[in-house]
Amino acid sequence: MPKEKKKPKGKTPRKEKKIPEEIIPAEEIQLLIFSLGNEEFGARTDQIKEIINMTNITRMPRAASFIQGSINLRGKVIAVIDLAKQLDLPQYERSEEALIMVVDVDENIVGMVIDSASEVLSISSENINPTPGFIESKIDTTFIEGLGKLGDRLFVLLDLNKILSSKDVKSVDKMMGS
Repeated sequence: MPKEKKKPKGKTPRKEKKIPEEIIPAEEIQLLIFSLGNEEFGARTDQIKEIINMTNITRMPRAASFIQGSINLRGKVIAVIDLAKQLDLPQYERSEEALIMVVDVDENIVGMVIDSASEVLSISSENINPTPGFIESKIDTTFIEGLGKLGDRLFVLLDLNKILSSKDVKSVDKMMGS
């Protein structure tokens, strides 16, 4: 039979101290700020593999409307989507400085066309507000993490892992022959 440890006399067990929320430091998040047309967006840098210059995109017949086609990225063929079209933004003329943001979505490497990447910055989680309720009730916002504030600037923070629905991922897989 194991011996019980004796409790020191006069001492009570320590209670864990709960740190008040206002003392807990806010998380710093690294973001890439990029544009689609005249709109500014942000995405967590840990969701982005790399950004490459625009290259020739091979169009695929009968691909979903948001799929621009595919490119050869260092010997690997990847699908490229039109991020503005996927987000239902109004059509506009694409910038000559357009880039391809390469991300991993559900174990699929996918390129997302953006017009420009302006900066990488750190933002406090305190400066990210939830999506307003009236917007959430009107549109699907599962891919929106919130609205980022930096001084007078306001941008939509996207969750790149949720940009494509499971149906969209199947369309990409089908196009790529996976």
